[in-house]
Amino acid sequence: MSVDSAQQQRDAAARPLAPPRFPLSPIVAGAWRMAEWNWTAQERLRWIEQAVELGVASFDHADIYGDYVVEGLFGEALALRPALREKLQLVDKCGIKLVSQRRPGHRIKSYDTSRNHILASVEASLRALRTDRLELLLIHRPDALMDADEIAQTFATLKQQGKVLHFGVSNFMPWQFELLQAAMNAHGDCLVTNQIELHPLRLEPLHDGTLDQAQRLGRRPMIWSPLAGGRLIAPSQGDAAARRVQATLRSVAGAHGVTPTTIAIAWLLRHPAQPVPVAGSRRVEALREAVAALDLTLDAESWYEIWQAGQGHEVP
Repeated sequence: MSVDSAQQQRDAAARPLAPPRFPLSPIVAGAWRMAEWNWTAQERLRWIEQAVELGVASFDHADIYGDYVVEGLFGEALALRPALREKLQLVDKCGIKLVSQRRPGHRIKSYDTSRNHILASVEASLRALRTDRLELLLIHRPDALMDADEIAQTFATLKQQGKVLHFGVSNFMPWQFELLQAAMNAHGDCLVTNQIELHPLRLEPLHDGTLDQAQRLGRRPMIWSPLAGGRLIAPSQGDAAARRVQATLRSVAGAHGVTPTTIAIAWLLRHPAQPVPVAGSRRVEALREAVAALDLTLDAESWYEIWQAGQGHEVP
């Protein structure tokens, strides 16, 4: 290969690919706490069905959720109505190893993004979910030992096998995202999302380059814990900052004739990076309130009013 050809290949790998089609519904249902619900398989199935009826057809999982049992609970419910699978998009995450009786080989909590671990995790998730594919697989946390080329090659293998259709990351900083994306460019593929925590009590992604990168690349971020684990809407969980945000959400919600939950989700949706919230609630009404935010656009001053409540001071 000539020097010029090698340089052309390097240049091509460095160029960001065109933004891919985002494969999920605009609101995603989070299954993180499903093991705590103590529901029957039929009750779990009904929750899935009701979410789909609301237009929430994407479901967020991770292999570790519920101490490695949530995927199985979801799969058991889905087995009661297998045809429903064709209406769903399943998101899963891997890369965290927890100390658990269900994983006796894990000596300490650690991260593992090796080829063998990713492939084994995907196989286990497919079995538990009783499906032949995942619409989206995310690396759950940045791994200090991450080999970007190895991950990109592993992703290419999974896509070739038809076991995973799209790939992304979770909790990555912009430079970590860029590293893995550069490796994936060589395979002609894209990371489609970075799933991050964002809400008025955690504003860092607005200012550390994470959402700037998402907007520049056209990669819509997924948002976990959009209600700060309930701190935005449950007064009993509130510290001073949470109480400020709660009061502001109530005020803005009253002006729009909706609930504070709807305003909290609308606050996320207002960002031009087009975030996709993950609503993790057993309450179908909470999913309905999240969906209602799709029809509401906050004005900039209301958005900054909520930002100010979370930050504790006005903009500089």
